[in-house]
Amino acid sequence: MSQQGFWDNQEESTKVVKQLKSLKNAVEPWEKAFRTQQELQELSLILDSGEGAMLAELEKNIGTLTAELEQLEFTMLLSGELDANNAILSINAGAGGTESCDWASMLLRMYSRYAEENSFHVKILDILYGEEAGVKNVTMLIEGEYAYGYLSAERGVHRLVRISPFDANKRRHTSFASVDVIPEVEEAVDIPLEEKDLRIDVYRSKGAGGQSVNTTDSAVRITHIPTGLVAQCQNERSQYQNKQTALKILKARIYEAGRKKKEEALMKTYGAEKKKIEWGSQIRSYVMHPYSLIKDHRTDYETGDVNKVMDGGLDLFIIAYLKKKAQK
Repeated sequence: MSQQGFWDNQEESTKVVKQLKSLKNAVEPWEKAFRTQQELQELSLILDSGEGAMLAELEKNIGTLTAELEQLEFTMLLSGELDANNAILSINAGAGGTESCDWASMLLRMYSRYAEENSFHVKILDILYGEEAGVKNVTMLIEGEYAYGYLSAERGVHRLVRISPFDANKRRHTSFASVDVIPEVEEAVDIPLEEKDLRIDVYRSKGAGGQSVNTTDSAVRITHIPTGLVAQCQNERSQYQNKQTALKILKARIYEAGRKKKEEALMKTYGAEKKKIEWGSQIRSYVMHPYSLIKDHRTDYETGDVNKVMDGGLDLFIIAYLKKKAQK
């Protein structure tokens, strides 16, 4: 950064400043913890058993430092190449009509609340509402440091069991929704997209009744013909902006598909099994009747506090998953 002409290239300088900030955020807490440990150790050497109040204060400070170190050790689990990136999270309702669409909207609220609690910024990129209630699918950009690292734990099928509010006979229903999470990749990532490989469709944005939506064909859907991957956006102000955002999502999906392909090839080489995300292979069940229980089938972590989880309290589920993942 001290080199002459560093600030001439705004794009490159911004990237380096962001990298510096990320490195400082990783290193400085450890340096602070080390200094605190040294101070507490020196203090412990000069205290004797007669100084009860100071010993109690020392124990309190040691407890605080221990908690801080546990949190720092947890951040080491987020050491993947793209863990620090923003996340593009998509929710798709499964079969079941209104029931599944309502469940997808509940998940949308849950992840929005989780992002809010963690000071992440949420931007809805594309949304298709259900015919009666809820949403059929939604794609959202969640911006914040390590958003992808945390939310990658949510990738999979989510199952809901409850008494349906849409059933006049008050019967119990089971609904499914899938959640996919990919990292937002920097523009610098080399993913060449040739014009001949893209099919670009424009259409009129659709929203729920009464909402302010575009009245022109500004929504954009881009299909990458060689892979069949699709990205769309309708919530920007112009067709150009929707196209640029859709291209960004498409690049991220192509990048993630390539990464998964390499990962699967590596697992095949070493004889490991990779569980596919498909209906019936849910990662987590949310039971609201006849009892209250949310259980993650990958880690066996569970809680009966359904309301807290649905209000965004996902931290313990994510921590349990990342710790188990690190042990493999």
